[in-house]
Amino acid sequence: MRALLVAGLVVTLGADLAAQGAHPVQHGVRPARYAIRNATIVEGNGTPASGPFDIIVEGNTIAQIVGLDPVAVAAGNARRPAADFEIDATGKFVLPGLINAHGHLQDGRGGKPQPIEYEFKLWLASGITTVRDVGSDWRKALDWRTRSAAGTLEAPRLLLYPVLGSGGDAVETRGFPTPETVRARVRALKAQGADGIKSSGIDRDLMEAMLDEAKKAGLWVAHHAGVEETNAWDDIKFGTRSIEHWYGVPDAAIPDGRQNFPSDYNYNDEVDRFRWAGRLWREADPKRLGDVLQSMADSNVAWVPTLVIYEASRDLQRAQSTPWFADYLHPTLAEYFRPNPANHGSYFIGWSSTDEAYWKENYRIWMPALRDFERRGGLIGAGEDAGFIYQMYGFGLIRELELHQEAGFHPLKVIQHATWNNARILGMETKIGRVRAGYLADLI
Repeated sequence: MRALLVAGLVVTLGADLAAQGAHPVQHGVRPARYAIRNATIVEGNGTPASGPFDIIVEGNTIAQIVGLDPVAVAAGNARRPAADFEIDATGKFVLPGLINAHGHLQDGRGGKPQPIEYEFKLWLASGITTVRDVGSDWRKALDWRTRSAAGTLEAPRLLLYPVLGSGGDAVETRGFPTPETVRARVRALKAQGADGIKSSGIDRDLMEAMLDEAKKAGLWVAHHAGVEETNAWDDIKFGTRSIEHWYGVPDAAIPDGRQNFPSDYNYNDEVDRFRWAGRLWREADPKRLGDVLQSMADSNVAWVPTLVIYEASRDLQRAQSTPWFADYLHPTLAEYFRPNPANHGSYFIGWSSTDEAYWKENYRIWMPALRDFERRGGLIGAGEDAGFIYQMYGFGLIRELELHQEAGFHPLKVIQHATWNNARILGMETKIGRVRAGYLADLI
């Protein structure tokens, strides 16, 4: 997977196009029309690779995909569409640009600055051409989105899902304690330019009001459930677009309705929070879990599992010794990763082999649940949640795809999760996520 998705690929969205034809390319200038010759295409919809094809791009759109007769090409008498210049893709795969369905725009960690360009460049270098931001500094994010769309900032396409209470930094929805104020906040975020809404830590009456108002506003909602009164059944009932991570899914399948926490458990103590999260999936009743998954699939509630962001919990030493840290880890991010109760996700204080054993069991139950969900017709996406828990931007999404394969998904389905499935989750399935005529030329 890593060699296919990263090595030797060319990002054509906002990137330098290395011409292989007679016409030179001016750096930073998009040609009016160009051809990607002799490409083997992985479309992104789960079908196997096929080719060779000539892909004709006009502006930022795939204008044509023309099949080739290899015999005529070899003989030099094939009729091929003209273009201003060419990229020779002989022996290479062309895929849709990867979509990161769970990202965070971060120009600092732990109160220390970190250039936003660092994150954008790592994303682009990893083949990521679209990012759904699910919580960052709202005002800064609006500016970055505008500049990215205008082509004045080298960055992926950005879709912004501010946390419901967002002003500048995110505020929990408990700061807006009535259904009426929640509705007003949804309308305000829509007016300010939100593409969707991220919900976290919300009571049932507020969630119902939020989702009802979001539907009226044409906004989809991504739900990160805390240990709260809502779970996947509420997502199913009220119409959440995507469940983030896995919160609320196994909870909804526990017969007693609540995990068997110890008496001294404190959710705000992240050592407690993540230690006991590692013991959650074992409490889910298999039959009840199947009912939850089927209802999610039937109600079009998608699932963005972010398997990668919890991997350190099952193997901390592996996470801390990741080989690309030596060359690419920013000092600000390195400091943030160190165990520190003041930094979200830096909870490895007194972490033990027992904790890792429980988390390994978590994955052994969680991964088959994902397979079961897709087999029932459920929609699975891919996101990295990087900037926390030893995960770097871009590298995190590639590792996420490896974990989808570990879960048992065919590589073609894994690619689909990060391309067309993610486009469907974002409501952009007719524009991005596939190598298809009429789609935007987000290609790698």
